[in-house]
Amino acid sequence: MPENLTEQVNQWIDEYDRQIPSVAHLLCDRHDPNKRALVYENTAGDKRTYTYGELQKLSRKFASVLQNHGVEKGQRVAVLLPKGPELLISVLAIWRIGAVHVPLFTAFGPQAISYRAGNSGARVIITDGENREKLNGTEIEAKANDTGEFRIITVTSKMEEEAPAKDTHFWNALGQAAPIEENAEVTGEDLFILLYTSGTTGHPKGVEVPVKALASFEGYMRFGLDLRQDDIFWNIADPGWAYGLYYALVGPLLLGQTFIMYNAKFSVDEAYRVLKEYGVTNYAAAPTVYRSMRATGVPEGLKEELKVRVLSSAGEPLNPDVSTWAEAHLGVPVYDHYGQTEQGMVVNNHHHPALQRPVKAGSMGQSMPGFQVAIVDESGTELPPGEEGQLAIDTDNSPFFWFRGYYRDEERTRERFVAGSRYYLTGDAASRDEEDFIYFSGRSDDIISSAGYRIGPFEVESALMGHEAVAEAAVIGVPDEQRGEVVKAYVVLRSGFAASDELSNDLSQFVKRNLSAHEYPREIEFVDVLPKTPSGKIQRFQLRGQ
Repeated sequence: MPENLTEQVNQWIDEYDRQIPSVAHLLCDRHDPNKRALVYENTAGDKRTYTYGELQKLSRKFASVLQNHGVEKGQRVAVLLPKGPELLISVLAIWRIGAVHVPLFTAFGPQAISYRAGNSGARVIITDGENREKLNGTEIEAKANDTGEFRIITVTSKMEEEAPAKDTHFWNALGQAAPIEENAEVTGEDLFILLYTSGTTGHPKGVEVPVKALASFEGYMRFGLDLRQDDIFWNIADPGWAYGLYYALVGPLLLGQTFIMYNAKFSVDEAYRVLKEYGVTNYAAAPTVYRSMRATGVPEGLKEELKVRVLSSAGEPLNPDVSTWAEAHLGVPVYDHYGQTEQGMVVNNHHHPALQRPVKAGSMGQSMPGFQVAIVDESGTELPPGEEGQLAIDTDNSPFFWFRGYYRDEERTRERFVAGSRYYLTGDAASRDEEDFIYFSGRSDDIISSAGYRIGPFEVESALMGHEAVAEAAVIGVPDEQRGEVVKAYVVLRSGFAASDELSNDLSQFVKRNLSAHEYPREIEFVDVLPKTPSGKIQRFQLRGQ
C-alpha cells in the first residue's frame, strides 16, 4: 500500500477514536450549512431537498423530543422508517444526544420487530403510518398503552393533528420543541448503532458498532467508492441493513456529500430515470439490480446521456458477465466489493486511482487499506495461494478492525475467532492468488444470500413453526438466476393436515406477514422427516445436496 494511504488510515483512526462533540457533529454540524445534503423522492412523486443546515435545525429540535421521552446517552431507540428525511432527522437526533440507533428494516413483520426491539432494550420506537400497524397487538404496543414503559413516535402527514392513540406525532412534537443547546460528547469506544444480523442458529445477533468504526466507513467511501465532493451519490441499498446504513446514510453524511434517497419499489425504468434526471455520477447497488437492468436492456441513447463515473456492487457475488455488460451498455464496468455487518467493507476492486488494479474475472478484489485479509484453515493457520479455506481478518494487522462482539452473546462472539484473537472468521469460504486477489467460494455456514439480503434459516423456521399445520421445518437457500438464492422450506406437517398448493401458499404468506416480506419461503416441499444428527440438530447440508 502506498505510504500516503497508510498515513491517511492512521489519520482517520486518530480523528474518530477520541473525544468527539457528537456523532451528529461529524455527520452534519461541521459541514457547510448551505450545501445540499439529501435529495429525496418517493413513489408518489413527492420531491424534497434538505441542506446540512436544515438537517441540523430539525434534528436539534427532534433531539429535544427524544429527551422529553426520557432518552438519555447510551439508551437505545428503535427506528422503523423508510428512506427519507424523517429517517435522517431521527438518527441525527439520536446521535446528537449520544443515544444508540437500532435499525429495523421496513419489510420486517411483528415477530422480527418485537425481537429486535426487545433484545436491544429499546424503550422508544419511531415509525410511520404504514408500518405502525405492525405494532398492533404486540408487546411493544401493550407496554406503550398499559404501562407507559415504551413510547411510540409516529410519522404521519404534516397536516394531521392526531397520531394513533397514545402515540406521539412526529411533526407536531418536533414543531413545538425547543432545540437542544448542547450535544452529548462521545468517545471512539461509545456505541452509536446496534444492528442485528442473521445467524444460522438461534436468534439474530446484535452487532455493536462503536463510534471509531467511522474511520473504516470513511475508508470505504474514499478507497472503495472513490467518492468525490462533486459527485452525486446514489446507493440504492436500504438503511435497515448494513450496506445501506453504513454507506448510503452514514458514509455520505460523514463526507458532507450530496446523496439521493428514493423511496419506492425498485423498477429498472425508474432507476434509469433517476440516474439520468439527477445526473448521478457514483452509483452502488446489489448484483440483483444490475442483473435486472441487463435483463430489461438499456433504452437507445441513454448511455450517452448518463454521467455515471463509478458503478459498484455489494451484498452477494457479482457475475463477471454483468460487469462486462455494464461497460458496454452503461459506459463503465461494475466493480465487485465484499463486506459484512460485523466489519463493513473489507475487500474491494477499488475505484480510488492509487488502488485501481486490472479487474480479474470472478475476484472480489484485494484487502482495503486498513484491513488485512487472510485465508486460514480451521486452526487459524494461513494457507498459501490457490488453497481454499476460511476468509478471515488478521486483527493484528488491521487497524480499521472494530468488531467487539455480539450484544449479550459471548459464546457466539468467541466462535468468530481462532488463534486466540488473531483471526476473525467471516464465515465465508474463499481463496487467494499470488497477487492477493480474493475469490469467493461460498458460505461456510447456512446463511442464505438473496437479492443482497442475508437471511438466517432459524428465524424463518421459527416463523413457520408458529403455523398450526407445521410440526417441523428446515430452511435452505436454492439457486435463483435473478436473486442469487431464494428461500426454500422443507416442512413436516402435523397430523390432520395434508400437503397442497393452497397450504404451501398459506405458509409462505404466513411467514411474509409475521416475519418479513423478504424472508418468506418462495418454495416449499412437504416431507415426512428431516435429516438430523443423533442429538437432533437439523442437517441442512443434506437438504442442499438433494
